[in-house]
Amino acid sequence: KSAVAAGLCKRACVQLSYAIGVAKPLSLFVETYGTEKEGLTAAAITDIVKLAFDARPGALAKDLQLREPKYNKTAAYCHFGREPFVE
Repeated sequence: KSAVAAGLCKRACVQLSYAIGVAKPLSLFVETYGTEKEGLTAAAITDIVKLAFDARPGALAKDLQLREPKYNKTAAYCHFGREPFVE
């Protein structure tokens, strides 16, 4: 979203992979579907994202406010749209 908003590309998909017990991602990849700004490559945008964002899980949760109560209803049982459990 920020890569697109910054004008680096018109479309982007960011892939992150993690290992249990390792704070930083094992890999970070940005696919731009050929929409990158003239003079840039997908690899260059990937490098920019690696430098600009703290991709540790805890940092992402904090930056994206993922632990806010507003997500409790939408994330019932790890799926969007399910009704929350009621005893």
